[in-house]
Amino acid sequence: MLFIHVRKYYETITNEEIPTERYNTLHISPVHIHKNKKSHKEAILVLGQEIVDHINKKPVAINFSQEMVTPEIAVEN
Repeated sequence: MLFIHVRKYYETITNEEIPTERYNTLHISPVHIHKNKKSHKEAILVLGQEIVDHINKKPVAINFSQEMVTPEIAVEN
């Protein structure tokens, strides 16, 4: 599920879509609990590779604003 969130976050902040043709052809997602472990492992590796390949194709300049920075990184209770 983490790579799905990484992909969506990247697409949101850069306004560009990460092509995931190989991942899409596997027809498996984190919510498909009826699929076996091997299928999920393959899907995770394929999606991760597609994300990395896309990010490595070109440098991305991300502008951060002060509103994006939180004053507390961790809170101990």
